[in-house]
Amino acid sequence: MASERVLKLGVATGVFALVALAVAADALSATPEPRRIVLCAMLALAPLCALWQCLRQLGPRVARMEPQGATAGVAPGRRQNELAASVLALEARLEHAPIALFRIMHASGAGQVAPLNASARRLLAPGRASAPQDLHELLAAQPVGQRKLITFDTERGGERALVAISALSVQGSAQRLAALMPVESELEAEALNAWRELVQVLTHEIMNSLTPVASLSRTACGLLDEASAGLPADIHADLGIALDAIARRAASLVDFVGSYRSLSTVPQAQPQRVPLQDLFERLSALLAPQWQAMGGEVVFSLEPASLEVMIDPGQLEQALINLLKNAAEAMAGGARPPRAVVSARLSRGSRLRIEVADNGPGVPEALAAHIFTPFFSTKKQGRGIGLAMVRHLVHANGGTVRYARSVGEGARFMLTF
Repeated sequence: MASERVLKLGVATGVFALVALAVAADALSATPEPRRIVLCAMLALAPLCALWQCLRQLGPRVARMEPQGATAGVAPGRRQNELAASVLALEARLEHAPIALFRIMHASGAGQVAPLNASARRLLAPGRASAPQDLHELLAAQPVGQRKLITFDTERGGERALVAISALSVQGSAQRLAALMPVESELEAEALNAWRELVQVLTHEIMNSLTPVASLSRTACGLLDEASAGLPADIHADLGIALDAIARRAASLVDFVGSYRSLSTVPQAQPQRVPLQDLFERLSALLAPQWQAMGGEVVFSLEPASLEVMIDPGQLEQALINLLKNAAEAMAGGARPPRAVVSARLSRGSRLRIEVADNGPGVPEALAAHIFTPFFSTKKQGRGIGLAMVRHLVHANGGTVRYARSVGEGARFMLTF
């Protein structure tokens, strides 16, 4: 920059010298003499040479400065394009984030809640949250800076989700950002694994104790018969009754515990491509006579008829058999003819949904959260195995099972794969 100023000063000085010589020559033009003219010409040579050198050095610098000026004019537009591209990339990441994001307009208390990305809109779409306004109020009531597990109602039943709230200010406006991640499937899988491990330990320990008791009681019965001659009749009879009761109860407990052991010994699923039409036809041939003997019917429907699923066919059949068996037992002896409908169709996200609905008494609201728990049963003689096994089989094949509120009456179970 300093050299450029020196060059510009030299050019200005040369021009000034030439102007001064021109003025002097004009003043002397009234009495021109050859010597004066030659002297003025010689004096002008030095400024002309200096001016020429300055212009030669200044010219390339000006040429180099012109593109820079042009680039400086383009740079703001380029920066704007880069900024716009960054904003679009950020919006795309936000839109496709795997968690549901909501904006709460007020910093505290209840406020207006709006979804910010596709996951949030899907959560509020028909088929998920049954009461979106209740979910909005639940989110607005959460404290800032804490993670909390909440439960909200969906058409498939209660669903648990992890929520976190953060406070921020956008253009001077106080807002809150809510991040909601449904974790019902993950929690169910963890609970199922915990139950399976617990059942495995309990059944192992109980069987280790019951097996020798049953064996010794049978041996004692045989010894009692051999020693019957030396015992009074009444003592012999009492001992026989007691040992027989011990043997029978031990055998019954072995059978009872063995049924629970099946929860922890289900073989690994062997998925294969299964046409649902064929699977439903097999189930209809197996179960329809039983329902007809009760004076009712079981109906299978499929839409479209070409639906297929990658699943272990034997395990899916067993899950549906358990659900229909529970429905038949719940409606036995009722005033109306029992009826069950098993339907399959594609739901949102091209996921397969199988529904099993009946016209029975349904499940009491207070008990709905416990029906899949092992050992829990609403029947007097129930063991609490059927629905626990259904959940185990469905989860083993990558699906979920829910008890859903029925639109009309009866019970409705939804299996999603």
